[in-house]
Amino acid sequence: MVAKIKVATAWLDACAGCHMSFLDLDEVLIDLANVIELTATPITDIKEFLPVDVGIIEGAVGNAHDEEVAKNLRANCKILMVWGDCACFGGIVSMRNLFSTEEVLQRYYNTESTKDGKIPCSEDIPPLTTVKPINQVVKVDCYVPGCPPSPEAIHYALTELLEGRIPVLPSEIMRFD
Repeated sequence: MVAKIKVATAWLDACAGCHMSFLDLDEVLIDLANVIELTATPITDIKEFLPVDVGIIEGAVGNAHDEEVAKNLRANCKILMVWGDCACFGGIVSMRNLFSTEEVLQRYYNTESTKDGKIPCSEDIPPLTTVKPINQVVKVDCYVPGCPPSPEAIHYALTELLEGRIPVLPSEIMRFD
């Protein structure tokens, strides 16, 4: 019996759409479960990264905690893949770079739909930083862009990795009809 490929994933500053696209693989997930073992992921809720073959990050780096997670996963994986425009380029979340941290927090916590909104203050909440794509923090081996990437793009990239190739997505996979 061939050992399964160990895969860990992380969800940083993003909407979770990339992990949802992964789950949208539906019955293909059953086939993948025969050849990969998901370790630490938002899906398994395991928090500690142990050494794995493939690390996958969704989302941009938006605070010191995100940066720590990206560095920790990179240090514990042989190949690092990033999913989605936030991880690849900074994405929608990088729009907050146009405003001060105070303006972002004010808008988030004091909106038309809140009453007496208070900006939380706790040492457990990491302060916001400039939003960066993952490759500005750690080395990235392969990219799966899209907002979110299609399940087909994710499947193609994973299949290529399982075949021992670093995926380069064909343009027809990256289009949305």
